Amino acid sequence: QVQLVESGGGLVKAGGSLRLSCAASGGTFRTYVMGWFRQAPGEEREFVAAIGWSFGTTRYASSVKGRFTISRDDAKNTVYLQMNSLEPEDTAVYYCAADRRYTHAVVADVSDYDYWGQGTQVTVSS
Repeated sequence: QVQLVESGGGLVKAGGSLRLSCAASGGTFRTYVMGWFRQAPGEEREFVAAIGWSFGTTRYASSVKGRFTISRDDAKNTVYLQMNSLEPEDTAVYYCAADRRYTHAVVADVSDYDYWGQGTQVTVSS
């Protein structure tokens, strides 16, 4: 049973930064594509960023490209999301997810991910 636990959310002013962490346990983390998604109230869950396991390939939503950076530390079974220049529109619950399919494709669809964390709230005030 794979468990994902996010941390690092909070309240920050516009222009500020936060770093989210997602610690994984119970699986072969180093072969998972890892992703971050977010969901605002009344909205569908949307892709934010993902990182592959083989070449460290990354992929970002256009809305966060240049502001957010995803990274992973396989020795710690942890994936990170560094969020800079935060905007009120970034306010959402952020979820960590894992794709266990042993694929090199860094995917962005919610349905491609098998395991999910419980989420961490990020609130950006104007």
